[in-house]
Amino acid sequence: MTRQQLFEQIQRKRSYLCIGLDTDIKKIPPHLLQLEDPLYEFNRQIIEATADLCVAYKPNIAFYEAHGPKGWVSLERTLSVIPEEVFTIADAKRGDIGNTSELYARAFFDQMNFDSITVAPYMGIDSVSPFLQFPNKWVILLALTSNPGHEDFQLLSVVSEGKSYFMFEKVIHNSQTWGSAENMMYVVGATRHDYVERIRQLAPDHFLLVPGVGAQGGSLEEISKFGMNKECGLLVNSSRQIIYASQGEDFAEKARAAALEVQQQMDRYLNEYLPQ
Repeated sequence: MTRQQLFEQIQRKRSYLCIGLDTDIKKIPPHLLQLEDPLYEFNRQIIEATADLCVAYKPNIAFYEAHGPKGWVSLERTLSVIPEEVFTIADAKRGDIGNTSELYARAFFDQMNFDSITVAPYMGIDSVSPFLQFPNKWVILLALTSNPGHEDFQLLSVVSEGKSYFMFEKVIHNSQTWGSAENMMYVVGATRHDYVERIRQLAPDHFLLVPGVGAQGGSLEEISKFGMNKECGLLVNSSRQIIYASQGEDFAEKARAAALEVQQQMDRYLNEYLPQ
C-alpha cells in the first residue's frame, strides 16, 4: 500500500484508527472457547464489525506465537478476512543482523503479505535496511514507546556532531537516510504530546503509529492537534478499549460501538486540525 492510498482511505472513512488485534485467549468471551479456532473467530467478528471504521489492523504477533503452529494458522486466517484496502501491521518488533532480517522480511511480506512490520533500530542500519527492499511495504521503526521503561534508554541524552539529542531523536534523525516517508513510519507513544510535537518537527512528512491512547492515558485530541500533518500522517492505535468492550455474546456489537465513538472523534479532529 502506498502513502497516497493510505491517505485516501483516511479521507474516505474520516478515520485514522488502527485496531490492535492483541487477542488474548484468556480475555476473549468464554462462549468462543468451545470452537476449534477461537482466536480466529474472535478476530473475524471484530473485523466484520469494524472494518468500515478503521484504516489499519495491527495483530501483535506474540499473541499468536504463544500458541505454536496453531497460532500461526489463526493469524493467517485472520489476515485472509481483512479487506484489501485496510492497512495491515505485523507488530513483531523484529531487528537482527542483515541476513536474519532479510528472512524476517520474507516471512512477513512474501509469505504472509503484511503491508508493514514494526522493527527495533538498536542494531542499526544493517538490521533495518533488508525490510526496506520490498516495494510498497513499510518499516515502522520504534522511536518513542509508551511503556514506563521507555525512560531507561529512549530519553538518554546523546551528543553527535556538536548537537545534543534524546536517544529517540537521534534514532529519527539518522534513520531518515535509511528510508523515506514513502516506506518508513515511526512508533511514537501518545502519553507525552510535547514529544509528539518535537517528533513532528523532526519528521514532518512521515506517518506516525501512535499507541497509548485510551487505556494507557494518552489524549487523542492532543495527539491529533500536535501530530497531524497535511496528509494526516497519523495511525492511532486502540486495542483493549475496543476489542474487549464486552465479554458477552454481543462483543462484536460493543466493539463496533467503541470504534464508532473513536471514529467520530477523529472525524471532528480531521475537520479541525488537518491543514487545508
